[in-house]
Amino acid sequence: VFQPNTLKNEDEQARLRELTPEVIIVVAYGKLLPKAVLDIPPHGCINVHGSLLPRWRGAAPIQRAIMAGDKATGVTLMKMEAGLDTGPMILKDATDITAADTAETLTERLAQIGAGLAVRALQTPDELTITPQPEEGVTYAEKILKSESPVDWTMSAEEIDRKLRALTPFPFMTAAFNGEVFKLKAAHPVERPAEAAGAQPGEVIEAKKRLVVACGSCALECTRLQKAGKSEMPANSFLQCFPLKPGDTLS
Repeated sequence: VFQPNTLKNEDEQARLRELTPEVIIVVAYGKLLPKAVLDIPPHGCINVHGSLLPRWRGAAPIQRAIMAGDKATGVTLMKMEAGLDTGPMILKDATDITAADTAETLTERLAQIGAGLAVRALQTPDELTITPQPEEGVTYAEKILKSESPVDWTMSAEEIDRKLRALTPFPFMTAAFNGEVFKLKAAHPVERPAEAAGAQPGEVIEAKKRLVVACGSCALECTRLQKAGKSEMPANSFLQCFPLKPGDTLS
């Protein structure tokens, strides 16, 4: 297993040539392979990509699929070429995205699927059919940035929930009150009670044993949170050390 910072380095390329590989498998490398590397193995380089191509080419296909509300995703084994995830497809396998899936749980499941596809491709190379990617349905999964962490309370509770699960375990979502930032570790959408129908996005609706915050539509119950310098804790414990009251507005 090689994890070089770059494969543009001639020394790294020489290390690969010395191995005389028949095929190179690439998983979550995050960088384009130069032609000099693509040309090393006689049977080419195969990428284990965490989406059902051509949907979600790019750096963060698992997170973007959850954010978008996709009902399913999967793994595509593809033959690598110079473009970004544009090569022809070798094998595919799908899995549902559940309402409880985070980027962490979905990555674990897709890793198992991808490993199985890679072994199958290597065991039965003569039975494989290589199919060009269709031009329709191409989307790009941009890299996840820390700047995406702050909650936008004007979004619907469902959208915030999806984004929170997509940003777990990195970089998580954050909210703030009076300038103090804390992390949201787990949450789920709830109906907004009738008495809070006029609550503005980010306004705390309930802050006793539960922490419920108004969103652009419906509300979000924040069940696990983490104050700076503290361990993750359930909402009732968090509220004891981070006192909030109905009417307070989170940013």
